[in-house]
Amino acid sequence: MTAPTPDSRPAPDPADPTAPAVPGGARPSASPSASPAPVDEALLRELTPAVLGILVRRGADFAAAEDAVQDALLDALRVWPADPPRDPRGWLVTAAWRRFLDATRADTARRRREDLVDREPEPGPASDADDTLSLYFLCAHPALSPSSAVALTLRAVGGLTTRQIAHAYLVPEATMAQRISRAKRTVSGVRLDRPGDVATVLRVLYLVFNEGYSGDVDLAAEAIRLTRRLAASVDHPEPAGLLALMLLHHARRPARTAPDGSLVPLAEQDRCRWDTAAIAEGIGILHGALARDRLGEYQAQAAIAALHADARTAEETDWPQIVEWYDELVALTDSPVARLNRAVAIGEADGPRVGLAALAELDPDLPRYTAVNAWLHDRNGDRADAARLYAEAAHRAPTLAERTHLTRQAARLNAEAPGTP
Repeated sequence: MTAPTPDSRPAPDPADPTAPAVPGGARPSASPSASPAPVDEALLRELTPAVLGILVRRGADFAAAEDAVQDALLDALRVWPADPPRDPRGWLVTAAWRRFLDATRADTARRRREDLVDREPEPGPASDADDTLSLYFLCAHPALSPSSAVALTLRAVGGLTTRQIAHAYLVPEATMAQRISRAKRTVSGVRLDRPGDVATVLRVLYLVFNEGYSGDVDLAAEAIRLTRRLAASVDHPEPAGLLALMLLHHARRPARTAPDGSLVPLAEQDRCRWDTAAIAEGIGILHGALARDRLGEYQAQAAIAALHADARTAEETDWPQIVEWYDELVALTDSPVARLNRAVAIGEADGPRVGLAALAELDPDLPRYTAVNAWLHDRNGDRADAARLYAEAAHRAPTLAERTHLTRQAARLNAEAPGTP
């Protein structure tokens, strides 16, 4: 959706030197003269949810299992460069289970400890069962706050370290560690034997995507990776719709900022900088989802994004069709934000006065309401009102980049006012 403001998105921990040797599945050590191969961190992230799911299925408490898996990942970072395993997942399962047993043996609950030790499986190939989907549902448990659900998803399913997540969210590592610990305690008694709510998982993944990127972790790319895995695991078109939406938005990222870091509105973006491969993939995925005739909110949003991506210039945007898709989205969600964006689309399709009439039906306290009001007055030629509203919207803007953009719009109109020197 085009808006009066541009659409912007906002080293592994050192290995434990006291970690025990990990048995089973390792290749002979490389020659001392050979340079150790770097660990494939992407592979570790891919394996994390499967290993965690195996431990939980064996009877480990979720919180303790997650800690054990993180310890095993650190072991891998220390051991694998010089001694890569033949079966990486089996190696991680064995290492994580032993880490879990070490922690269990130190626990005061002797009976539970001895039962778990008695059940230690013989070394060998790990089960092929994939618990990733169950972990998505667990990490998006309704008892968790949105911020906790996002953090736990990135840690347990995404395989990111607490340091990486904290860096991405620009909070101290200790703060993020407390948030994750509280989330793990909340879900520690929940079993992975009940179907979860796909809609809740999708909301969590969309929250991750909208955080954008910072530091060494690109959360938008991470959300796309996790959503791609979810879409492959669920027989429902909405995960595919969300994946398409993410790809279409992400394709425009290179054009969203100018060389000086300022935001560039959608209508002014250099479309040659858009990622055409991501657009093509997103549109293809969307067509496949829509063909199943089970329309959902993410498919409707993706259809709007596809119409923007399909236009060679801003002037060629099919605004009447975009309004129709917003009508579908409002019917599905009755979302005030969707109604606000619909007012912008109506202003483009039918003129700013019609857009202002649609806006007048909404709550002025809605986020970005004042910015939309300013933009529609600007389009209608009401420069004095638009300048005043842009300045007011800048004062309410949630980010520095938006505040700067809106302030510049107000300054532009004030400079164009009659009598301005």
